[in-house]
Amino acid sequence: MRERNVDDVLQRVKDGSLGVEDAKSLLSKFEDIGFAKVDHQREERTGFPEVVYGEGKTPEHMVEILSSLKRHTNRVLATRISPDKAAFVMEQVEDLTYNEAARTLYWKHPDEPEVLYGGYIAVVCAGTSDLPVAEEAAVTVEAFGASVKRIYDVGVAGIHRLFHHLDEIENATVAITVAGMEGALTSVVGGLISNPIVAVPTSIGYGANFQGLSSLLSMLNACSPGISVMNIDNGFGAGYYATLIHKNHRDTIID
Repeated sequence: MRERNVDDVLQRVKDGSLGVEDAKSLLSKFEDIGFAKVDHQREERTGFPEVVYGEGKTPEHMVEILSSLKRHTNRVLATRISPDKAAFVMEQVEDLTYNEAARTLYWKHPDEPEVLYGGYIAVVCAGTSDLPVAEEAAVTVEAFGASVKRIYDVGVAGIHRLFHHLDEIENATVAITVAGMEGALTSVVGGLISNPIVAVPTSIGYGANFQGLSSLLSMLNACSPGISVMNIDNGFGAGYYATLIHKNHRDTIID
């Protein structure tokens, strides 16, 4: 728990607005809610709060987990949330924002700054069909306090579109490249810029792409150096890793 949150809890105990048992719960390392142990000190250990993976969890479970996180952290992110599940959760948990393309739910404490670090991360997407994965990456970056420039539909079939945005991509701390089919976008960008690239293969493509395996293997075998490759459709993993690089490279705007 952040120092200012600890101070707030202790002050509330002192002025009588919070009981000792409730304070102990707020200050504990995790909250055991039976079906889940919610990790409230993840941010202290890793730099980012716990993120909730929504697939396989019931709407009721999501409500309890997100409510627990909201009590202890300033930023809450849940991924892979269907529209129906999102609608149920948002009726029970206030102030959540749903991104249908990314399938994410996000909440930020009103006192938490929108952006924590200087500079930005570029999310470069090959085609419109890859947008759900690209948006998952972009929302993850924003949820962790970094700025994003979205550069979409710049695949190699019309490579002049990519060249139009090269300055923006080069000036980013990190570029996340998202592509299906044969995944060529990553190799091309890798040969044109000097900054790290986080590549995400998507499962988009015709039959011989083997649900994204062709794109994954292309990115793993890229001759351009400086590329880290995520698993197929793992936009969240790309956003997390890119923000980790960005966080350790850029000056913090707000302590």
